[in-house]
Amino acid sequence: MTDMTEKHIVAIDLGTYKIALTVAKVNGNDVQIIYYKETPSAGIRYSSVFNVMHVTEPLAKAIRTAEEELGIKITQAVVGMPKYPVRQETSTGKIEGRGDDEYITNEHVAFLKSEAAKAYPLMNPDKEAIYGAVAQSFSDGENFQIIEEDIIGMTSDTLEGNFKIFVGKKSDLNKIDQVMAKVGIAGNRKIFTADSTAKAVLTESEMENGVALIDFGSGSTTVTIYQENIMRHYASIPFGCRNITDDIKTEFQVSERLAENIKLGFGACMPEKLQNLSDKVIHIRSNSVEPDKQVSVKYLSEIITARVEEIMMAILYEIHQSGFADDLRSGLVITGGGAQTANLGNFIYELSGYRVRTGYPKALFSCQGCEDINETSAATSIGLILAAKDEFCVNCALTKEEDMADKTAEEPESSVTEPAEDNAENEQEDGSLFKKGEVEEVQVEPKKKEKDKKGLKVVWDKFTVFCGNLYENVNEDHV
Repeated sequence: MTDMTEKHIVAIDLGTYKIALTVAKVNGNDVQIIYYKETPSAGIRYSSVFNVMHVTEPLAKAIRTAEEELGIKITQAVVGMPKYPVRQETSTGKIEGRGDDEYITNEHVAFLKSEAAKAYPLMNPDKEAIYGAVAQSFSDGENFQIIEEDIIGMTSDTLEGNFKIFVGKKSDLNKIDQVMAKVGIAGNRKIFTADSTAKAVLTESEMENGVALIDFGSGSTTVTIYQENIMRHYASIPFGCRNITDDIKTEFQVSERLAENIKLGFGACMPEKLQNLSDKVIHIRSNSVEPDKQVSVKYLSEIITARVEEIMMAILYEIHQSGFADDLRSGLVITGGGAQTANLGNFIYELSGYRVRTGYPKALFSCQGCEDINETSAATSIGLILAAKDEFCVNCALTKEEDMADKTAEEPESSVTEPAEDNAENEQEDGSLFKKGEVEEVQVEPKKKEKDKKGLKVVWDKFTVFCGNLYENVNEDHV
């Protein structure tokens, strides 16, 4: 018999390149990941839904696959909010007349945070929405700059708080609701993933001493700064690993699928550090009238390095603008799908002077049969699971027995059409990146995990000059 306290949490990470669906079985504080699978996405740009129908088809298929493998019926899900465009603002809240002898509790702080978010005057309420709020400091009327951990348990007639408010597009949230309705998921929760991803990757000492988490996504790259265990700054840019794929596609005149697979199979930063690998040539066999192509691994690395440098210049500029550039004693932590690029950490270290480590999800759960959950690309998904466990306590799925008992009311027919068969262009049956005979075999040295290095201070002047007009060419709809 199923334990009544046992629940399922389903998390959906809608990415520009992939949709990740995660299912966790939760019993109290015990979290067991029982399912994790990535599916090629469609209809998403800069981590935001722009075509509801294009997103619906692969997501509906991913949900059905999970249901069949696990023998459950998914009814709800927690979904990550778009990472771009999001801007950061400040807001305050105040509660008076509480009584001098009344203790301050977590509920009082949560209420104050909610009121501060509601009271913030949006520039355009019809088009904007508040994605989240993070407490920065509190005051009891006599003492100031008190952190949340210390204010709990104090007695005071007054409670005042300062908060960071994160504002994004309301239409992006509405489109997520439309997608969930199309796939038949009701009552879904949306989570601003900057804080949840950081808590899934960063250590307590890093967050206390000062650290910047850089999430290399496909459509956007984000930076989240922590100090004294508080999220102090967030920024995102509309450049990511998808831009690297586009560069390879354009330069070598290959398909997007092949460009992505070449990047995953042979991509690396710092061509001067490739040693013997830099002499290798990738032979791309053509099945059409076009001639075969020769791709130099060294030239491929030069293309990737140039784009990564552009992305990092923008991120370092955002770090400088935050005012915490000199306080990052724990350096930088890189995560996301792009963090696996060979030599990326060494390149960022040479570029910035900060020590760098690769951030994998912390071992806060057990898993069996889904080893990919331990990769950097799964950091956002793990953050969603942990946030849902702590905040919502929702049961997102029913067992077969529960589903049958729940069908006393007639279910409406799904409006989702049957998706087409698997796209062979996205993945081969044997799991290989390339079609048979498409790319000549090249001996590639295994990628090694990078060690932390002690860095030097960043010279910010060149970053400021570089980034002054960085966003001029970006479409206004995405700024």
